[in-house]
Amino acid sequence: MRATYNPPMTDSLPSAAGAAEPAGSTAPGVRPWVVLPTYNEIENIDSISAAILAVLPAATLLVVDDGSPDGTGRRADELAALDPRIRVRHRAAKQGLGRAYLDGFGVALEGGATAVVQMDADWSHDPTVLPTLIEPLDRDKADLVLGSRYTPGGGVVDWGLGRRIVSRGGSIFARVVLGLGPHDLTGGFKAWRAATLAAIPFDGVHAGGYVFQIEMTYRASLAGARISEVPITFRDRRVGNSKMSRRIIVEALVVVCQLRFDATVRRLRGRSSSR
Repeated sequence: MRATYNPPMTDSLPSAAGAAEPAGSTAPGVRPWVVLPTYNEIENIDSISAAILAVLPAATLLVVDDGSPDGTGRRADELAALDPRIRVRHRAAKQGLGRAYLDGFGVALEGGATAVVQMDADWSHDPTVLPTLIEPLDRDKADLVLGSRYTPGGGVVDWGLGRRIVSRGGSIFARVVLGLGPHDLTGGFKAWRAATLAAIPFDGVHAGGYVFQIEMTYRASLAGARISEVPITFRDRRVGNSKMSRRIIVEALVVVCQLRFDATVRRLRGRSSSR
């Protein structure tokens, strides 16, 4: 079962009830939530929030702030007070990107989302792509849509050779080891059908950046989700420093191998029990 979400007293979740729902680019009845984890994104939070809601005016934007010392959470509260479409989930401290996303996913699912989008707050992910990312869900052609740098039409800019090798190599490694079809497994720009996301057990999911992205797609695949990719251009963050580290990369490699090992053990046990 999916982990139960228990909202703490530190939430700032202004209700959008009674607010007029603006005409958006999503299909009637679709209620998308955009989950936006933040940590020290004070320079980006105003502009990225405005850009997201400009292209998805019918969406709910959920900022999940991990106690940013630069005041990102406080600024998000101010934005939420001005716009009922913005909500803020405050977390006491930095606990990993995966934990922030899972927490936000729980809020979105309990809030009645029919589609849940995850994206970065640093402008690496272009908000204008959001309608294209959600469209396959609207048309019932996919359960999970990945914004892909490694399909025709996709790409990266402002990256050095080393980072390109790490990102592309990590996706290839995970594809081969886990037997997955999508080309971009380490990216974090995704749109989920809410029912698909709700069916994935959150307990035990690893919190690291790269490995979290890989593992969630892998779990969706194991559950039979229809996974598609749309091309995106990934740009290095506009301001601030990248949060990628060698530890995160090593963790991803180790966990991918562990996932493959666990799957092999389950398969062998299944064969043994069927004899």
